[in-house]
Amino acid sequence: MVKVTFITANDLRVTTDAAVGDNLLRLGQATGMPLEGTCEGQMACSTCHVIVVREWFTKLPRASDDEEDLLDLAAGVRPTSRLSCQIELTSELDGLEVQIPRDSHDMRRR
Repeated sequence: MVKVTFITANDLRVTTDAAVGDNLLRLGQATGMPLEGTCEGQMACSTCHVIVVREWFTKLPRASDDEEDLLDLAAGVRPTSRLSCQIELTSELDGLEVQIPRDSHDMRRR
């Protein structure tokens, strides 16, 4: 199991467990985070944008050029921004912390 903490726009910390090999987008959605994932994880949008806490950012594989291009379209991008659909959870990421950007809205919840 991998423990992941989501930090909401209101600074609420929500910690949950996931299986190794799960995807951060799916985990966030299952945990009730406002990660829309309009493209259903196909890396064709930026609605699953998260900000990785700095000490965890360097433990992730480098973002692809395509992911970087999509992040250019996301609101509130920071130097440690990533698309959650591109983060596969591994045992090395046990304890991962990510922040939900203040501008995140899940239109599926209206």
